[in-house]
Amino acid sequence: MWLWVVVSGAKWSKVGENMLTGEYRHTIDEKGRLIIPAKYRDILGDNFVVTKGLDNCLFIYPNNEWTSFEEKLRGLPLTNQNARHFSRFFLAGAISCDTDKQGRILVPQNLREFAKLEKDVVLVGVSARVEIWSKENWEAYINEEAIDMEVIASNMADLGI
Repeated sequence: MWLWVVVSGAKWSKVGENMLTGEYRHTIDEKGRLIIPAKYRDILGDNFVVTKGLDNCLFIYPNNEWTSFEEKLRGLPLTNQNARHFSRFFLAGAISCDTDKQGRILVPQNLREFAKLEKDVVLVGVSARVEIWSKENWEAYINEEAIDMEVIASNMADLGI
């Protein structure tokens, strides 16, 4: 169910329509090219940032979200070793990607190795970013017995969710 709101006069917009959601399965070819689903390209545009992510996946950020994230990283104290490690992790692997005419990007070898992307991949929309997972890592993650969503959900209530 969508909630419709008036945006700038007579135009209508769905709340959440610019949120990156969903799960898509694709393959990455031997050259490292990966199709970005049209639904994601509509929000990401033709140019966006790909970097190492947490949980052994890659993160894709729209440029505006990446700029905001960079500003937060810039604000971390240089004297804090964890802050330096955190910044290096995300910034060292970050690359700007352009889609080709088929909606593909070229994922560099170092990022493919980091996320163990070989052939079958899963792209997952997570609000303001897309995650790229190897099929094996994604299936292991979603089937992980240690992840008890009931417990996690009850803990999220403490955070106001």
